[in-house]
Amino acid sequence: MTRIAVLVGNPQPASRTRLVAEEVAALLGARSGADIDATIDLADVADALFRFPEPRLDDLLNRVATADVAVIASPTYKAAYTGLLKAFLDRYGSDGLRGLTAVPVLTIGAPTHALAVETTLRPLLVELGASVPTRGLAFPAAAVEDRASVVGEWVDSEWPRIRHAFGIGAETER
Repeated sequence: MTRIAVLVGNPQPASRTRLVAEEVAALLGARSGADIDATIDLADVADALFRFPEPRLDDLLNRVATADVAVIASPTYKAAYTGLLKAFLDRYGSDGLRGLTAVPVLTIGAPTHALAVETTLRPLLVELGASVPTRGLAFPAAAVEDRASVVGEWVDSEWPRIRHAFGIGAETER
């Protein structure tokens, strides 16, 4: 069965970014029948990010790298992702996410940040070997209460580009 990992790089635990990332995973899981792992909230392990070796982080890195699909989310900081997310992803080698289909998500505070998901987070994930077949989701943080609708529209529009990651072709569409 297909497995979805959720990785959240917000320094605030239980953030709006986490709510959005979990909504993306839930809607993809509902459409595909995939299993969803427990969310990895980097705020919970921030104190360990610069310790080497760190078995706790090794386990989390493995969970992301061995998933079939990963929703990787961050708030937008200075027109990019957080240093917290970058420090975690820097622990992978250049092909550390090969075989993974990644869904980049940035929560944004202003429309001027909408391209950041495509110009900063997508290239990082591709550099690590992940496949990124969809447009990234630039989610307006102010719309968090309406996330089911906003994310639902995104999933509907992007489904034809990501369904293959769940083993669903056009002829086997559910």
